[in-house]
Amino acid sequence: MNAQLRETAGELAELLWREHTLYRERSGTVVIRGSHVERWISLSPTGGEDQVLIRAGRILDGGTTAPARSEAVASLTVGRAELAAICRRLLAETAAGPAPRGAARPSKPGGPRRTRAGRTPKPTRRSRHTGLTSWLVILALLGILALYVRDLVAGA
Repeated sequence: MNAQLRETAGELAELLWREHTLYRERSGTVVIRGSHVERWISLSPTGGEDQVLIRAGRILDGGTTAPARSEAVASLTVGRAELAAICRRLLAETAAGPAPRGAARPSKPGGPRRTRAGRTPKPTRRSRHTGLTSWLVILALLGILALYVRDLVAGA
């Protein structure tokens, strides 16, 4: 089954992407990485005979893989074109979904800045509490309102 799965994955990789990386994990899963499109497809043996679990996901900045976003079970007895169509549908579902956390594209074409340790710095988070300037404006408005009410009461 593992040899057939590897052979099938190799043929699918050629149908899906010109540039790809194909590797086998310890669990027997065969992964096809399309780094240029930032997507991956995996083929895993299932309990059924000639059946395979196809999963699709994204490749995050730095080359790590995000968890699978869509999956389907298919038979290996169908033609390679049908399997490729299933993979393309899963890839389309993966592309249509929201981006995973931490996968935001950098605004500069040069890529994200790196710290000395090689990690991308965390974005600074602005406080959601009311700042000192806002409190001063609120106090000034309350003072003006108090003076207006005092003048209204004194004039009556």
